[in-house]
Amino acid sequence: MIVYTLRMRLLSDTTFGRGDGVAGLVDREVEHDAYGFPYLRGRTLKGLLREECDNLITALPTPSLQEYWENVAFNVFGIPGSTRDTISTMHVGDACLPEDLRQAVAYQMQLQNKKLTSVDILNSLTTIRRQTAIDPKTGTPDEGSLRSSRVVLRNLGFTAALSFEIQPSNDALSLLTVGSLALKRVGSGRNRGRGYVQCHLFDSTSRELTADLTLVDHFGVAEGGAA
Repeated sequence: MIVYTLRMRLLSDTTFGRGDGVAGLVDREVEHDAYGFPYLRGRTLKGLLREECDNLITALPTPSLQEYWENVAFNVFGIPGSTRDTISTMHVGDACLPEDLRQAVAYQMQLQNKKLTSVDILNSLTTIRRQTAIDPKTGTPDEGSLRSSRVVLRNLGFTAALSFEIQPSNDALSLLTVGSLALKRVGSGRNRGRGYVQCHLFDSTSRELTADLTLVDHFGVAEGGAA
């Protein structure tokens, strides 16, 4: 197994929405594990990366280049309704907070005999934001429009493993590199100011691929070097 690492830092408060809320507390809860640590599901992260790569491919200047890089994307991300022959070559793990932190807190929770709870952990890493719709005519809040969402606090760092059974091609790495650089928004409310992130991609030796201009410049070049 060949593993690359995507490191994502939150530059603004972010909601890793799980699609439901907690009655009497929040209308939109964040995804979190049994210990209260928020995380972004690997399936969701893969979809976000795929979306950014598709946007970049669409911006290429010629149909032939677009078709070439679409085939690269199909190989990396798979095709909807994939068969065994067209399945994705990449598996994306959940984006989590540092493993050593999670293990240390889990150990402390066991030592304290539940005096430290998962709710305490969740509350220490998140806060609740409230918003309401405003009537454009009166300038007053619309009745019944108040909504609350839990957000993960800015400046936290998350890490996800991108795993391959075989060594990915230079094209695949180039596409993942530019896709990682292009990924700037994640989570619920990402089109309303939340979820601003910065991503960096590393190989198994901790070399940063997103700082490799050769890989960045390779995107948009077809096999044989024709741009």
